[in-house]
Amino acid sequence: MTVKGSRHVWFLDVVHEALWEALDAAGMTCHDGTSVSREALMEGDLGPVHGLVLRSRIRLDAEVLHALPDLQWIARSGSGLENIDLAMAATLGIAVHSSPEGNRDAVGEHCTGMLLGILHKLPSGDASIRQHQWLREAHRGRELKSMTVGIVGYGHMGSAFAERLAGFGCRVLAYDKYKEGWGEQPTTSRPLPHVEPIGWDAFCQQVDVVSLHLPWTAETKDMVDDEWLRQFENPILLLNTARGPIVQTKALLAALDDGRVTEACLDVLEFEGRSLEALDGLKDEDMRAAFEQLLAHPRVLLSPHVAGWTVESYVKLSTVLADKILGRH
Repeated sequence: MTVKGSRHVWFLDVVHEALWEALDAAGMTCHDGTSVSREALMEGDLGPVHGLVLRSRIRLDAEVLHALPDLQWIARSGSGLENIDLAMAATLGIAVHSSPEGNRDAVGEHCTGMLLGILHKLPSGDASIRQHQWLREAHRGRELKSMTVGIVGYGHMGSAFAERLAGFGCRVLAYDKYKEGWGEQPTTSRPLPHVEPIGWDAFCQQVDVVSLHLPWTAETKDMVDDEWLRQFENPILLLNTARGPIVQTKALLAALDDGRVTEACLDVLEFEGRSLEALDGLKDEDMRAAFEQLLAHPRVLLSPHVAGWTVESYVKLSTVLADKILGRH
């Protein structure tokens, strides 16, 4: 259904050429729209637009969607759909495709790498040696096998992380309020042999590590605040490779200072803009101060929103989208 009559497709962001080649082979005319503005879309400068491919550069809200009467489908390279008005797209009969299957393996590995890196103090160990120090006791690590890892949100990314944890011998708990039989009522149905679905109260009582795998929605924005962080019985190590605005930086810093959070691994930050391409949220003085505190904190490990950003995932994101658009999945 999405292929029929799809003649003109505009690529608003750079993605792997495998998608362009697949759509071209299917008879579609592909256009480079990487310099196209929101205004150009609104004003109809592109002529008929039957398909759009994007990452996060342009927000496709109701106003933009109404301005594209020929639009049949949107393909989002990646998993997050917060830059697309999904309700309006459904109302207008516009199909929306995403490709979390394409970078789930990358995210699972990145989470595991960050967790092991901070538990075994690899970044600070490397830095100390470069300063001609040999501080063995200061870099005594902790073993993942001795811990209970909690996963919040058990979709493509959460399950990919759980798969990587299988070989470490640690206990893995998973909480997902939107999965049938999960949420507040424990279930004997396990998604993987080593993963235990569990209710929220029990989750908070037992975990040592909390890894967030949630979309950016009105419900999850600012979810991790001071009150949320006070629910855990044990001090926790917090990982966030999902979306930055889920975690309030000031609340996290306070929890790091008072011991409620032992360490934090952050691939995403509250200060990212909706384009996810830069730290656009540092204009406010308080936010800049919080950012600088985060940078200076010795128990925080950071990466620049690259958990799903590998050589392999770059290709897979496009091939997954091609299969979905062309009805081959």
